[in-house]
Amino acid sequence: MEELTKLDRPNSMTLQRRDITRELRLMVITDRHLARPHEISEVVEAALVGGAKAIQLRNKGDSANELLETGRNLRCLTEDHGALLLVNDRLDVALAIGADGVHLGPKDPPIQEVRKLVSDEFLIGFSADDPELAHSAVTEGANYIGCGTIYPTSTKLDAGDVIGIPGLRSVIDAVSVPVIAIGGITNNRIPEV
Repeated sequence: MEELTKLDRPNSMTLQRRDITRELRLMVITDRHLARPHEISEVVEAALVGGAKAIQLRNKGDSANELLETGRNLRCLTEDHGALLLVNDRLDVALAIGADGVHLGPKDPPIQEVRKLVSDEFLIGFSADDPELAHSAVTEGANYIGCGTIYPTSTKLDAGDVIGIPGLRSVIDAVSVPVIAIGGITNNRIPEV
C-alpha cells in the first residue's frame, strides 16, 4: 500500500472507489432550524434508514466546534449505513471528522487548491447554475455539481435566481459528472426533476 500523507486519512468510505452517481441520487442537506423540534442526528438517521446514501452537513451559523460535534455524530451514522458524508464549505471540518468530501461554492477556496490537499477519493462538490461555471469546476476537479435554484424556495433566502428545468438541463449537458438539483423540490416536483 502506498504511503499516505496526513491529509489522506482513510475511512471506510474512501478505501474503495465509489459509484457516486447512484449515491448522489438524493442528498439530504442538514439545517438545524428546519429540523426542530428534532435533533439533526435524528433527522439524518431517519433519512438513512429510509435509504438516503448521501448527507451534507450544512448548519450555517454553527461554530467550528459545533460543526465538529455534529459532524462526528453524523460520521458514525453514515458509516453505519454505508452512506457518504460531505461538509458544506468547511474543508477543515471535513478533514477533521473523516468525511468523504466537501461541498464548495464560488466564495470558498478554489477547487484546484483544495484538490492539491486531499486524496483522489475525497469528493469535491461545487455549486453552479451556469453551464460554463459548472464545466470549469469539473475541469478543476469537482466530482459533482449542486445546481439550483430550480424552483422558488423559502429555505434559503440568498439562493439566487430560479433557473427551472431548462437551466438544470443546460448544466447537465455541460458536464460529465452527477448534477444534484436543489431549491424548491417538493415531493410533487420530484418526477419532473
